[in-house]
Amino acid sequence: MYHEIAEELIKAIQAGKYTTKLPTEQELMSEYQVSRNTIRRAIDVVYQHGLLRRVQGSGYYINELQLEGKMTVNLSIGAGKSLVKHGPLTSKVVTFDKVNAAEIPLAKTMKISGAEDLWRIIRLRYTGDTLYALEEAYYMRDVVPFVSTEALNSSIFDFLKDTYDIVPYSSDDFMSVMTLGPDRADLMELKPGTSLISLAQINYMRNNVIFNFSRSVYAYPGMNFYFHSAHLSSN
Repeated sequence: MYHEIAEELIKAIQAGKYTTKLPTEQELMSEYQVSRNTIRRAIDVVYQHGLLRRVQGSGYYINELQLEGKMTVNLSIGAGKSLVKHGPLTSKVVTFDKVNAAEIPLAKTMKISGAEDLWRIIRLRYTGDTLYALEEAYYMRDVVPFVSTEALNSSIFDFLKDTYDIVPYSSDDFMSVMTLGPDRADLMELKPGTSLISLAQINYMRNNVIFNFSRSVYAYPGMNFYFHSAHLSSN
């Protein structure tokens, strides 16, 4: 239950509903009709995502990140989710087919068994008319037996949540600088040899089972990447 409340609070913060401070625990308990412990666990999830600052005796304040870029990927909350309002991403599907993991170099890099059967989805993602990223995503077919064509053009993760109750519980993220070869450069309408930030990611369900791995190559001008670290005090 607290994960669902945390997700609602995250969406509310991103939508600008709370701009300075979260409501008190008592107010949130009343709104969601849950116990104080549930609200505290939900708030802790939001805090771990870097969206809140604790002020002792005063409450939880919205973390206003002073970033100059128009687009910020918050790695603490999940790849592709922005800290700034930019509108929904749209998609141009390049490839949607079935493959074996043994055929995919990225699967070997991510230590995925060659025996896995996968859905391969390659999309160009846009914000407005501007290219946001080239996304190469793979889903385990034994976990995700079906993906709708409608989901390809919007949020596949929303489809997985609604259809299979699959929600990313944890992830491994690997950032690197990628030099575009001819194929990727042609898809992105860029020059071969262009260097861009690449984010490879393995997503796990709560039982530690991998359901998805992907690589996103970001092209949006002025991209920022944010990660929240919580440091434990020795006092």
